[in-house]
Amino acid sequence: MIAIFKKELWTYFGNWSAWLIIGAFSLIGTLFLFFFDNDSNIFEIGSATLQSYFVLVPWLLMFIIPAISMKTLAEEQQSGTLNWLFSQPLAISDIVIGKFLSVWLVGILCLLPSLVYLYTVYVLGVPEGNIDLGAAFGSYFGLIILIAAFSAVGILASSLSQNQIMAYLLGVFLSFFLYFGIEQLASYKILGGADYFLSNIGFYQHFLAFTRGLIDTRDLFYFLLVIAGCLFLAKIFVEKKK
Repeated sequence: MIAIFKKELWTYFGNWSAWLIIGAFSLIGTLFLFFFDNDSNIFEIGSATLQSYFVLVPWLLMFIIPAISMKTLAEEQQSGTLNWLFSQPLAISDIVIGKFLSVWLVGILCLLPSLVYLYTVYVLGVPEGNIDLGAAFGSYFGLIILIAAFSAVGILASSLSQNQIMAYLLGVFLSFFLYFGIEQLASYKILGGADYFLSNIGFYQHFLAFTRGLIDTRDLFYFLLVIAGCLFLAKIFVEKKK
């Protein structure tokens, strides 16, 4: 697993793809928070909070994480190197988990430049430091868990696909549906009392709790269950290719 993890990180950072993704992610976040005229602009909101950033980031992650994960297994199969991996003394679970951890780490690194936003809002607050750090750190923790969930979904999409384009499109669709699609279906209230349970199947409600600074073990368990389920399914699909 460690060997696969190191190999994937070298692939990401050795050809500048990870640096470009992190840079693009940070640039888009900066433009929306400080320059573009929109509801996420901190200066237009007029309050010392990063809440708009934590609303924006999941939407960016829906497209960024599948871009990172799309080649993890699909490219291996397309290029024929997946058969080489099968010939190595590695368990299928080691391959899947190693690739998942590498995608997760690159996703987390995308958040690091946003600490500059946190410091900026902290300094610009009146008085200085007038920011709810509990909610901010809770939101960051929620984003780290959400990145793990998107990464697991991306790995699953890559294991189901035979090329990177299909892996990316499927990863974006699954991430969008799990985060926003299910929540929208529940908002139509067509299932009566079952709408509450439907909304709790998706990512949105569980992530929303973290943005309030609440770290509930039930939300944490939900994401861990989703991650484990996606990785288990990915393992099964990879085994079928062996």
